[in-house]
Amino acid sequence: MSRIGEALNKATQEKIARNQEAAFPVQSPLEAQKPPAQERSRNSGYIAKATDDSGIDPGVVTYFDPSSSIAEQYRSLRTNILLNNLSRPLKTLAICSSLEGEGKTTTAVNLAITMAGDLERSILLVDCDLRAGTVHQLLAIKSAAGLSDILASGAELESTLGQTRIRNLTVLPRGEIPRNPSELLSSKKMRGLLQELKSKFDYIILDSPPIMPLTDACVISSQVDGVIFVVQAHRTPRRVVKQAQNMLEHVHAKILGFILTQTETKEHADRYGYYGYGEVQKSDSDSLEQTEKAIK
Repeated sequence: MSRIGEALNKATQEKIARNQEAAFPVQSPLEAQKPPAQERSRNSGYIAKATDDSGIDPGVVTYFDPSSSIAEQYRSLRTNILLNNLSRPLKTLAICSSLEGEGKTTTAVNLAITMAGDLERSILLVDCDLRAGTVHQLLAIKSAAGLSDILASGAELESTLGQTRIRNLTVLPRGEIPRNPSELLSSKKMRGLLQELKSKFDYIILDSPPIMPLTDACVISSQVDGVIFVVQAHRTPRRVVKQAQNMLEHVHAKILGFILTQTETKEHADRYGYYGYGEVQKSDSDSLEQTEKAIK
């Protein structure tokens, strides 16, 4: 971790300092504040017209409106991931983004719900954003303990798992915010935990921390079978996306493809302001060039 972490962290901080023309300021996760539920829903681009007593965030479209065109895009994403699974084993999947607020957590939550409902397989959603994760808020998980407590203080796995109203979906929440997230995520205990979880669940989806400005996401991405890279269109500077991609490739992360959020197309203009997903793009130079057309 020290070899990778120090080099990446230094390079990242230097480049971010030169990119002040970015579309929005880069905020350290250490300073990040959790947005209220209404703001989270607004950022997700969808607010349910009718909710229930589950406490689940009204922005979780696959729970409240599974027949919508937006939910259909998550099913398309699921299908593309499963097609990738034909050529390589994909039991653990990390959802990443360059910066905070691009839609990775909403993507992870909705993808987990879609896979749990459609595949009839056991799905575990793990909140690996130990600094500012909000999965427990989106899915109304009341467990106080979570991943950080397992890694830092030896909490029992069974006592930290949160059950949801969604059949086949279990959540391992973030837990208490630790002092040393990067060290915990890169520890032997984390690697051992992933192996244990793989023996208990059919698929594991990890909501990763933002790739920048710290190295937590690189640590996670190097330990999983595949990575989905979320990019918010017309907001994230292309230089930041390229830099984040280089950081993942430096740790030999297996990038399956890119997903653009907040997109508008002629065929699906009604989805503007929501999440527009096409096929999972292969992570080669051509696909990155295509992705760049929709970002600054």
